[in-house]
Amino acid sequence: MASIKLQNKKNRLRREGSLQGLILACVGASIGSGWLFGPLYTAQQAGPYAVGSWMIGAFAILLLALVFAELGPLIPRAGAVVHLAHVGNGPIVGHMWSWILFLSYATIAPIEVTAILTYANNYLPGLLQQHSDLLSVKGFAVALVLLAFFVAINFLVVRWVLKINNGATWWKISIPVLTIGVLLATSWHPGNFVVHAQNATADFHGMFVAVATGGVIFSLLGFRHAIDLAGESKNPKRDVPIAVIGSVLIASGIYIALQVAFIGAIRPADLAAGGWQHLHFSGINGPFAALAAAVGAGWLAVLLYVDAFVSPGGAALIYTTTAARVTLATADTGAAPKWVARINRHGVPWASLILLYAVGAVFFFPFPSWQKMVGYIASMTVLSYVIGPIALIQLRRAMPDLERPFRLWAAPVIAPLTFVVASWIVFWSGLNTLNFIFGTLFVLLIFYALTGIWRKGRWSAMGWQYMWWIIPYFLGLWGISWLSPAVLGGTGVLGFFSGMAAVAVLSLLIFYVAIHQAVADSTMRAYMQHFRKREADAP
Repeated sequence: MASIKLQNKKNRLRREGSLQGLILACVGASIGSGWLFGPLYTAQQAGPYAVGSWMIGAFAILLLALVFAELGPLIPRAGAVVHLAHVGNGPIVGHMWSWILFLSYATIAPIEVTAILTYANNYLPGLLQQHSDLLSVKGFAVALVLLAFFVAINFLVVRWVLKINNGATWWKISIPVLTIGVLLATSWHPGNFVVHAQNATADFHGMFVAVATGGVIFSLLGFRHAIDLAGESKNPKRDVPIAVIGSVLIASGIYIALQVAFIGAIRPADLAAGGWQHLHFSGINGPFAALAAAVGAGWLAVLLYVDAFVSPGGAALIYTTTAARVTLATADTGAAPKWVARINRHGVPWASLILLYAVGAVFFFPFPSWQKMVGYIASMTVLSYVIGPIALIQLRRAMPDLERPFRLWAAPVIAPLTFVVASWIVFWSGLNTLNFIFGTLFVLLIFYALTGIWRKGRWSAMGWQYMWWIIPYFLGLWGISWLSPAVLGGTGVLGFFSGMAAVAVLSLLIFYVAIHQAVADSTMRAYMQHFRKREADAP
């Protein structure tokens, strides 16, 4: 097992985060670009069933949140998910999950920057290509500068970053709530909620697909910041469970209300030509601002254009903060070079921030629009969190008497259910997304295999015997997606719900195989004792 060196006391992350700071960090991350675009893309895919998409997404994320409400306080260090993968499944799984998590985080700030520029193109033309939502050459250049700006702010100590985010979050909550009220009061068309028979099947399937690709899961993943910032919380055992569960409930309520207001506000004339799938109206690249202007609330449209910088900007800021802490964990577990974990005398992980900027800048090129990025990010992030239900049962078995500030009720039922639901979300993202994700992970796996061959004695030390469940899991998900219907990009051999059933059976089998293949209980206890000692030594 990789050794984890303690940081010098002068150069370590500082415990300066409050409960309010954690909750606002989670809610602030949830209410970013997702509220500006998610209701539009979800409605285009699911029509009136879009409200159901947010309810399904909220249920799925709440399951994950409940799992991590128990797990988070057990390893209150930066990048806890990385350590959880390592503790029960050995170094090679820990390394792979380090990079899965890193790749999911590194693209968040770029997508928020893309959202800012997409809205800004309505009053600063030229940032997008004509008649498209893709960045232009000018847009790419501005995106790189904006990304650098958010990274630069993170060179402040964490308490100042959280203070900036706290102020922005109150604004970010107020503007969506105000928008909901104005649209419901001024533009309400109940007929928009009628499901037409000719579109019923497509909309119903779209309700599930939109959970992964319409921005639903992407918008609701903010709870993870309480876990990733646990290492800088003053009282993580109390604060992490409250922040995780509370932020999911707050964000879900806001998004469901936004979707209802959006569907009700669309003019029936805009649906007459092509229905929800081909919905188009003037200013659609800034959908809520366009709707506000259409109902005569020009003042709200101005506020929304301001918010189109504040909301994505706040999310980009806090995601960069937590992404840097996650990157520290990749170095802690040996998945990245030790220089990545360098922290300056102010407690800022400066090397991680520079790496994040470089990787984020590269991601603008294969994903030059908000919608192109969102399905990848949601699926990669959920995939990184499927290790949680496995780790929960592994630690319950290895350390049943370990103090748990929050103990999940009915964990033997909820944990496998969470694993199945998370696997469904990955499945709903479609074959094209899985091609990219699993192709990237396959390259990483080959890299680690070659590392084990070239370094004598390292093969067994990396714990390959604990990771064989990953290969049938990834291949099984990809194979079922390949056989899935056309709406998911597959060949159509399987129907939509028969594909979901196949994923459920595969997931349950893999879940129990992973539990059976866990590292020895004594090894898990030793790893956890190391972290408890490290926690006791923290200032």
